[in-house]
Amino acid sequence: MLELKCIPFQKASLLLCCFCFRGVEAKQPNSAIRKCVRVQLIKNGKKITAFVPNDGCLNFIEENDEVLVAGFGRKGHAVGDIPGVRFKVVKVANVSLLALYKGKKERPRS
Repeated sequence: MLELKCIPFQKASLLLCCFCFRGVEAKQPNSAIRKCVRVQLIKNGKKITAFVPNDGCLNFIEENDEVLVAGFGRKGHAVGDIPGVRFKVVKVANVSLLALYKGKKERPRS
């Protein structure tokens, strides 16, 4: 059984508040910098790192945006060459990140 400290959501909703952008270096032999965001769970204050898919999707995320994250890869493990990243961003401000990227929808004005 997994310990509770390694399950950040703990019966909480998956809405998070984005507060920091960062690049995570890929493991050897790759030499890329993967775009990730640091997000904080609104309900219990835990902080996680989430991967931002596609080129240029980081431009649609601003600080203090509410984002929806989903699991990324194998259960409880990092994926591929991105160390320590177990989640990916799915929605930003209740709009699908993929729809924003493809130009089908626009960010709501606030």
